[in-house]
Amino acid sequence: MKKILLVTRPIAPPWDEASKNFAYHLAKTLDSFNFSLLTCGTLENLPKHVKQHPIYTSGKMQMDVFQKAKLLKLLGLKNEFDIIHFMLTPNKINAFCFKTFLKSKKAKTVQTVATLREDLYSDEDFKKIFFTDAIITYSDYAKSKLLSLGFQNVTRIYPGIDIENFKYTPKHLATMAMFGINESDFVVTYPGEYTRLGATDILMEFIPNLVSQIPNLKFVFACRIKNARDAQKKDDVVLKLQKAGLLDKIVFTDTFSDMPKIYNLSDIVIFPVNDMAGKFDVPLAVVEAMACEKPVIISKIPVLEEFAKGGNSVKIEKGNLKQLEAAILDLRDNLEKRSLLGRNARKYVEEKFDIKNVAKQYETVYNQI
Repeated sequence: MKKILLVTRPIAPPWDEASKNFAYHLAKTLDSFNFSLLTCGTLENLPKHVKQHPIYTSGKMQMDVFQKAKLLKLLGLKNEFDIIHFMLTPNKINAFCFKTFLKSKKAKTVQTVATLREDLYSDEDFKKIFFTDAIITYSDYAKSKLLSLGFQNVTRIYPGIDIENFKYTPKHLATMAMFGINESDFVVTYPGEYTRLGATDILMEFIPNLVSQIPNLKFVFACRIKNARDAQKKDDVVLKLQKAGLLDKIVFTDTFSDMPKIYNLSDIVIFPVNDMAGKFDVPLAVVEAMACEKPVIISKIPVLEEFAKGGNSVKIEKGNLKQLEAAILDLRDNLEKRSLLGRNARKYVEEKFDIKNVAKQYETVYNQI
């Protein structure tokens, strides 16, 4: 069997970050190849076809320079593999390093493009950043862009999730109690970010009026603290809500590894973002919520509209608070509509994002190069 190295962030708990979760499940699912994962410590219960290289000393999602330097340990391993698959978000620095140090005469190469940073890079930059035998994009939008630049080896494959883990279950009472959520509360969850995406300021303007419209509201910020800017932004949010006397209506989950429980205690999930710069073209937090049969309200942004369609979600104009409020109130008052949206969303995820089907598409790419 071909030997494949997945070059990623540390594959390690907590399982709360989409890209490493995807790499982990891809390797476990696709048993027609021998995979090697880059880990921090030792993972238990991996199948025989998955080998681990514990090169990292920290499992933090944000890799500092010391953790990035650990990738140099791969210099002595690169000739062991038939395929080296770079799954870190491509940029000028890592592309140069990978081309210079990790390319092997023996191994074919693959890059996964979770998003194109058109806010940072020019078309000429992209021609230098992408260098592999095969390129896999997360969206048709990114694929079309790369094809227009002359790349021919581009395949669009949506990211996969474990739909047996992300599925509808009754509300988990212990989790609700931990976050101070009552069974009678109407729960609206935002699984986004504090500083990126442009949603936090919109929500801060929006929440006071929503509380007046829905007295039993619990609003959940299901957002991780990724860096110092996020920590500061959350502090600002807490202070504003405290001054407004609304903290008892708000839940902050921070890092919570069992995200299906968060989605399943929610009545509605919202993703009213203004800007997807730096975020995956397909935000897996939205896909995971859909897999749990939750009605999702999402902004009309081209890259999001690619998969938010066909009656699987409610779309609003970005930044339009009136539309967001109307959509939430409409869903609150219409249980049947919420249920229908949830069923449609689950069906769509089963068709497009099931890790088992996604793995077969990766198998095709691996076999073709």
